[in-house]
Amino acid sequence: MNLLLTDAAATAGQGTASVISLVLMLVFWFGIMYFLMIRPQKKEQKKKAALISSVEVGDSILTTSGFYGIVIDVTDEDVIVEFGNNKNCRIPMKKAAIEQVEKPDSE
Repeated sequence: MNLLLTDAAATAGQGTASVISLVLMLVFWFGIMYFLMIRPQKKEQKKKAALISSVEVGDSILTTSGFYGIVIDVTDEDVIVEFGNNKNCRIPMKKAAIEQVEKPDSE
């Protein structure tokens, strides 16, 4: 009888240890996922937000669809972009569609 109680106590101790090790492994993997996926994505979002907020009239931009243009007006959420040599091709678009910004040379 004493042998059965000792065996049951040992099994209960192993169950607790396996739960703790499982929790530690989950925390470890979530930490790795955070540093490999979530953190770089947040950095990229901050970088893009800074890029979008720096857009001014006269900047040359590249849109997410691959068009190059020059900003002729800026509002809170939108910009009006002039594409090509045709001065009548002015298209309003969201700031989120801006991929790159090149400032004009100040010469």
